[in-house]
Amino acid sequence: MNRTRRIGLACLAVSLLAGAASCGGGTAARPADAATSRAADPAPGFVASGSSGARDGAVAEPGAPAPPPLSASPPAPAAPAADVEAPSAAHGAGRAEGAARRAPSSQVAPEPIERPGLGTEWGETRVSRISTAPFVRADVERPFAVASLFYNDAEGARAMASASGFRRTSPQAFTLAGGAVAIGLRGEGGGFLSGFVAGETSHVVGEAGQRYSVVLRNLTPNRIECVVSVDGLDVMDGQPAAFDKRGYLVEPHGELEIDGFRQSMDTVAAFRFGSVRGSYANQKHGDTRNVGVIGVALFHERGTAPWTLDDVRRRREANPFPGQFATPPGL
Repeated sequence: MNRTRRIGLACLAVSLLAGAASCGGGTAARPADAATSRAADPAPGFVASGSSGARDGAVAEPGAPAPPPLSASPPAPAAPAADVEAPSAAHGAGRAEGAARRAPSSQVAPEPIERPGLGTEWGETRVSRISTAPFVRADVERPFAVASLFYNDAEGARAMASASGFRRTSPQAFTLAGGAVAIGLRGEGGGFLSGFVAGETSHVVGEAGQRYSVVLRNLTPNRIECVVSVDGLDVMDGQPAAFDKRGYLVEPHGELEIDGFRQSMDTVAAFRFGSVRGSYANQKHGDTRNVGVIGVALFHERGTAPWTLDDVRRRREANPFPGQFATPPGL
């Protein structure tokens, strides 16, 4: 009887212990479930309207695709068994060295060499008002004359002059296009910049930081249209110059002064001498091939007879005494 009672009490104790262990295991599982649920929620403060949210603290930009939803963190990988041999330091170094040999060598590109000489920079805004007027070209695409005026600093001018014969000039405008126009660069003081003529080209000498304007004088009795470029860029829109773009009108025997790249009907960005790297052509288009030259394309109006190079040449070659000896009448 006593033995049977002891066996029953022992079974009861084992049953109570098993029940306590089972209750303790179920309670411990709930905090882990709650942590997983919190990790799956988007971070507060970075939730966009609706159901999408930003990830890694970045707010989604308008029009950008929605980021993928956050997922619960994967379980940490099990620690490697103690009997697995870890890679030795020497072996790891050898693999790193091999990878370094296989990887392509990254070479830093050399810094671009600063080109000498002057360029035209985008200067300060200046007031320069214009208006529009009707003008029908006699030839839409082909100007009756094209002229160029080169500029540089003193050192560059000496280098260009030594390359060919040259003739110094006083501060003045250069007559170009067979005498149709005179062009010059006017400095801030109001006078023309000095220069020289080398071969068939005219050159003006300037200084870095100096503001200048392009002056055109119409030497013909007719109104003409002038399409002007600086460093290969049209002075109207700052894009590569072309004959089919519209230009400035110059009245007969009139003068036109262009003091910058046009920003609007009322303002321009002043022409200022600077470095080639700092030129508007390089800063805007990354192209310095045409830095250092000012171009002028001249168009005459429909119904007028412009002065052409052939006309100028004929007048220059006119012989005041074409006959040598008297001849009988009728011959």
